[in-house]
Amino acid sequence: MNDLLHVPGPDGRTIEALVGGDPDGVGVLYHGGSPSAVASYQPMDDVARDLGLRLVAYSRPGYGASTPRPAAGTYADDVTESTVLLDHLGIGEFLTFGWSGGGPRALACAALLPDRCRAAATVAGVAPYDGAGLDWFDGMAEENHAEYHAAEQGADAYAAYLEAEFTPVLRASAAEVAEAMGGLVTPVDKAVMTGDFADWIARTFHRAGAQGVVGVRDDGLAAVRPWGFDLDGIRVPVAVWQGREDAMVPFAHGEWLAANVRGAEAHLFDDEGHLSLVTRLETVLTDLRRLGGI
Repeated sequence: MNDLLHVPGPDGRTIEALVGGDPDGVGVLYHGGSPSAVASYQPMDDVARDLGLRLVAYSRPGYGASTPRPAAGTYADDVTESTVLLDHLGIGEFLTFGWSGGGPRALACAALLPDRCRAAATVAGVAPYDGAGLDWFDGMAEENHAEYHAAEQGADAYAAYLEAEFTPVLRASAAEVAEAMGGLVTPVDKAVMTGDFADWIARTFHRAGAQGVVGVRDDGLAAVRPWGFDLDGIRVPVAVWQGREDAMVPFAHGEWLAANVRGAEAHLFDDEGHLSLVTRLETVLTDLRRLGGI
């Protein structure tokens, strides 16, 4: 059972949230990828419930029904939304995980909420744009090269690019979404883009585009700017999950995070991609419970 909420947020804004899993369980905060907004996905809800976890997710500003910020923020800024939502739900200590562009948000919670965040996991999560020794673009499909180079040009140029080039992805049906993503979808990822999973991805994209491209724009701008927190400051347990067959967030990003987040446990797979890695969700969350001492 999933409950859709509209929670009063900072500065008079609204946070759209989805709550499911075990209502009496330990809170686990999920940060979706870029783009995404909350949409129910029964397999994720079932896994959380079976593991005794209260699953919480929200649409970041500009996605779904969440009010946009006046200007794009940093990954650290999203900790404000996370904190307001957790407080609203009466959740104190929590676990967190983020997929893709959600990975840095999970790490931000680990860095900035050390007294509440018991453990964090990044799943195919992006590494810092300015990461020392990292060629951020190397291994990305051409679609991501074009998109993030547009983001480097600033908000207006990036929004114009997204309106022209990315809108078809936001509007694609479940049957069309893999094709719409082009070279970003490797063969191992295409193989899982069927049934309920493809339907969920398409619905998250549709909801992400409910207000146009503003949410995607702000996510992309955050990706090519400083994160707003220090990875060296993380003291809670962290797991890094990454597949080599990933054309959206290259394998080197996972390797970089595993080497640069203090004490991180690395789960690096030669045979997984960006989307297929999500099929290991039960393993990811079981391990996250362990890391959090639950």
